[in-house]
Amino acid sequence: MKHLIKNNQKATKKLKQNIETSISNYKLVFSDKNFILKYRKALEILKKSLKNKGKIIFAGNGGSAADAQHLSAELTGRYLKNRKSISSISITTDTSAITSIANDISYKKIFTRQLEGIANKNDLFFSITTSGKSENIIDALSYCKSNNIKSLCLTKKKYPKKLDKLADIVLDVPANRVDRIQEMHIFIGHNLCEELENTLK
Repeated sequence: MKHLIKNNQKATKKLKQNIETSISNYKLVFSDKNFILKYRKALEILKKSLKNKGKIIFAGNGGSAADAQHLSAELTGRYLKNRKSISSISITTDTSAITSIANDISYKKIFTRQLEGIANKNDLFFSITTSGKSENIIDALSYCKSNNIKSLCLTKKKYPKKLDKLADIVLDVPANRVDRIQEMHIFIGHNLCEELENTLK
């Protein structure tokens, strides 16, 4: 029994530490004037894309793939209000497309190849990568850059600077651990969804 109590005390201590870390990270976001400026610019290009009858195309790997699906569903379905559907799609969901492209061409091309088929000049590519180094995301951003398709990249603070040359907006959250980065990504994503929903009449 004493062993269980001791283990539970350690777990509670870890919970407290993680909560304190998360609170500190969110405070850093709000106090980062550069991030706030980029957040506002991200909102503007998202709104412009939708205003021009474009769609938001989400993509990511692993947990970021789940976030891509999650955020797309918030827009096409319902977030906080009953309203018309917002045009978006996650290109992480079609297993036949992903596996055939990976097998027949290259895993690096799983998003780019889909963009070639469905993206147009009024769309916005919303990429999510915790490392900022995902080759298939980099390749897709490069494709968007070459084809005048607007793009946004949600990543971490210490990201490869070549992203600045590829994405129109890089939203970099100040967390260090992958799970904390992912938690902040979905938080930022939810805020963007809320603002987009509020723009609808």
